[in-house]
Amino acid sequence: MSERKCLECGAKLVGRVDQKFCSDHCRNSYNNKLNRDSKNLLRNINNKLRKNYRILDSFPLKEGKTKTTKMRLLDKGFDFEYITNLYTTKKGSTYYFVYDLGYLPLDNDFYMIVKRE
Repeated sequence: MSERKCLECGAKLVGRVDQKFCSDHCRNSYNNKLNRDSKNLLRNINNKLRKNYRILDSFPLKEGKTKTTKMRLLDKGFDFEYITNLYTTKKGSTYYFVYDLGYLPLDNDFYMIVKRE
């Protein structure tokens, strides 16, 4: 029977037959290295979505909606590339949502911000 070694540090393993790591520290280090690339991508996307949400949430809503300009959104750092879903009405209007807050492009670079109930 061959000697089993920790996948992270190479230390000799003593104990269970299916053991892969000598400690929680080694297990965490190994998995963090394994998932580093995808986690950075997910972290960056989630940060942009969170920022967009905070910007939309910063506008006071009256009866669940308000109007603003594209320039005000851009000045606050809003990124129109990052949304969570689309909603198209029966009339053909498309709302862009970041979780439960969304916007509808209007004429002359105006946007209506709405909150989904």
